[in-house]
Amino acid sequence: MQSMNRVVVIGTGLAGTRLARRLGERAVLIGEEPHAPYNRVLLAEVLAGSYGPDVIELPGVPGPRLHTRAVRIDRARRLVQCESGADVAYDTLVLATGSNPVLPPLRGLFEPGATELPGGVHAFRTMDDCLALSEAVTEGSRAVVIGGGLLGVSAARALARRGAQVVLVQQSERLMERQLDPASSELVHRHLTSLGVEIHTECRVRAVGVTDGHVRRVELHDGYVLGTDVTVLACGARPRTGLASAAGLDVRQGIVVDDELRTSDPRIHAVGDCVQHAGTVYGLAAPAMEQADALADLLTGTTDAPRTSGTSGTTESAKKYTGTRALTRLTLPHEADPLDLAVFGETEPLPGDDVVQLADATRGTYRRVVVRGDRLVGGVLVGALGGVGALAHAWESNESLPADDGAPLLHLLTNDGGL
Repeated sequence: MQSMNRVVVIGTGLAGTRLARRLGERAVLIGEEPHAPYNRVLLAEVLAGSYGPDVIELPGVPGPRLHTRAVRIDRARRLVQCESGADVAYDTLVLATGSNPVLPPLRGLFEPGATELPGGVHAFRTMDDCLALSEAVTEGSRAVVIGGGLLGVSAARALARRGAQVVLVQQSERLMERQLDPASSELVHRHLTSLGVEIHTECRVRAVGVTDGHVRRVELHDGYVLGTDVTVLACGARPRTGLASAAGLDVRQGIVVDDELRTSDPRIHAVGDCVQHAGTVYGLAAPAMEQADALADLLTGTTDAPRTSGTSGTTESAKKYTGTRALTRLTLPHEADPLDLAVFGETEPLPGDDVVQLADATRGTYRRVVVRGDRLVGGVLVGALGGVGALAHAWESNESLPADDGAPLLHLLTNDGGL
């Protein structure tokens, strides 16, 4: 095992907290949010009123946790300088700074010189965002959600469950266009409509109208105006890289890391939403957790096949992080007609790919997988997700499908066994 050097982790999201917990008392966790670390994936359930904030708290960490914002990295002296005035020394530093919400350049959203959003406008990224939205929304409130991706769909569903009159505005031609094909997107569209959500696709927001410091109007590109009490910005997120950039680390779309999750400074690693690995920024929970586990193994020397460094003589892990094959799941509860969906891999076929599709209008299920050669490369499943486990295993293993005229694949598609 490597020597027990001090590891400072900046960021209390899923990746940072998991890593600090794995490292034990040797890790110091720094986070600016006043709340205990929590599972950001479940914020929509808190907004919907299904869970209290305490339910989504993450397990505590054994080492110190500092409630402050890291403002500067002094690489020469190996210090993290904090807003509180504290200087925290590190032997190894890990950036798990997450991502920031994308704020669209709408006319009226920011007054000249303003640094805060006007009243009635909310991002949906943190627990504070969630609690502020919960306080602002009452039965019958008019809510406009800008953005129809995974976050926007989750926010619209949660607000509708709280009794708000919700309008969802999406610039592209369908909901969740990055994850879903047209048929599955239509099922999500239909589900939200059944909750009372009014949906406008292929519709761009041009401006917001502010009255007495509060946004009361959302103006669309065709001149149509939506009245609103609460406006939610769900336009995506981008890696939070300011701290790394100011420290002179290699930053492109995200903080660039290698297969050992090292940045351009070998004493500094990075994990989670802020990371760009092999040209990819994931921005999803599963890769963040895998990166945290891989780095924990590397820093503690956990390995199936140890090797010895020729320069330091220390034992290093031969296990590398080579990327994540991420499966996205979303559950949209409804008293009469809940909707579950799972998406993995490449959902759009290339020329020469085979597509197998099964749909059952009566049961409201839809299954579509893409096969390239003899391998399953992606799929979309909506409703009755009993077969998702077997399909995901076939995809994750990247092994050849049995050559049996498609029968094994059809069996996977029609299997309603356990997950």
